[in-house]
Amino acid sequence: MDTLLQGGTIVTPQGSFAGDIRVRGERITEIGEGLIAQGEKVIPVEGKLLFPGFIDTHTHFDLDAGSFHTADDFATGTRAAIAGGTTVILDFTTQEKGETLMEALGNWHRLADGKCSCDYGFHMSITDWNEAVRKELPLMTREGVTSYKLYMAYDNLKVSDGEIFEILQAVEHEGGIIGVHCENGELITELSGQLLARGETGPEAHPKARPAEIEAEAVYRLLTIARMAGTPVNIVHLSTRRAYEVVRAARAEGQRVYVESCPQYFLLEDSKYELAGFESAKYVLSPPLRKQEDVDCLWKALAAGEIDTIGTDHCSFHFHGQKERGLKDFTKIPNGLPGVEHRPVLMYTYGVGTGKITKEQFCGVLSENPAKLFDMYPRKGALMVGSDADIVVWDPEAKDVISAGTQVQNVDYTPYEGMKIKGKPVQVFLRGTLVYREGQVVVPGQGRYVHRGRSGL
Repeated sequence: MDTLLQGGTIVTPQGSFAGDIRVRGERITEIGEGLIAQGEKVIPVEGKLLFPGFIDTHTHFDLDAGSFHTADDFATGTRAAIAGGTTVILDFTTQEKGETLMEALGNWHRLADGKCSCDYGFHMSITDWNEAVRKELPLMTREGVTSYKLYMAYDNLKVSDGEIFEILQAVEHEGGIIGVHCENGELITELSGQLLARGETGPEAHPKARPAEIEAEAVYRLLTIARMAGTPVNIVHLSTRRAYEVVRAARAEGQRVYVESCPQYFLLEDSKYELAGFESAKYVLSPPLRKQEDVDCLWKALAAGEIDTIGTDHCSFHFHGQKERGLKDFTKIPNGLPGVEHRPVLMYTYGVGTGKITKEQFCGVLSENPAKLFDMYPRKGALMVGSDADIVVWDPEAKDVISAGTQVQNVDYTPYEGMKIKGKPVQVFLRGTLVYREGQVVVPGQGRYVHRGRSGL
């Protein structure tokens, strides 16, 4: 049934204004103030903010961690996304050693097909670079995958500096963009071994094995390679002041660098690694949580428009039975935090609500920027005539407390337990269908694959 959202405040990165939105089928067909109902269902939204559906640029659902998988698969993870107002997720397809890119993509399509409650796309993680893989890049473009990921850490995933150089150039030729996990993997291995040899086996050792210098060095090295390759690059989950300063210096010299960060690096800091018992394992992720000076730096960078997107790096593992695998060795604690459900309410409450950023900036980094960078705009990430009717009806006065007991995410804890929030979605539309209302995902399983083209803001 066609719908008229009447009396809300429409938020865009360029400004906010009072207006109504008419939806016919899956698309927005009219925007204006004082629209007259034409037989469609009228939904009054006075006092509410209307945002384009949010986009999470960084999730890991149904990830194979060896002898077990992440707590959230595509069914539970995308339901949680919708509950938070996220209508598109971009997950990471990972090529195994010896596997073709098409085989890897097929594996992820099988994991996601028919299970998703929000729309979804894939980045392709390249771990085994060779001439045959190079020849597959046009096939990826044909399949709608034009964003890639490379790792500078993890022995089973990382590629060499020379391979990074080659891949950057090859993907640029296809009009794609590469995101890079920037940590010096060899130094992490060496530091971890030294810590274990000294008897430092608990989760408090995790940040010691991955200090800020580890990230900053890798970012500097990556940007050197990208400058020589003559290509833009996207740095994922940036976490430190040191790395940010490297980015600023490169941008000042005219280099095109995109930056993603995540809520955990704005809201949590490394005192979480000082908790009693094994509780700190809940906060083991890579890069790790940082110091307050890093938190402060990221907020200033976000306010200055120097962080382009906010993803989550949602990679959920149960505390009991999964995180506990590292009770005697911190290097065996599965790395990752849940967050896909709570990203919007956290960034709104502690960003917009405290005056650190505006609601328009919030809209930019959660909706418009990722849609543009990953070639979904203006179909996604916009409230415009002709756009998909992905609409979040947001109550700026709603209050709640985050709790594992009430979350949709299929994981036995949340790193944000007990945090108060103000402002949350009360209705979410996915391509014109009301899929979430007042705390309930009312129409699950409506997600579709998003075929994307050439990337770039």
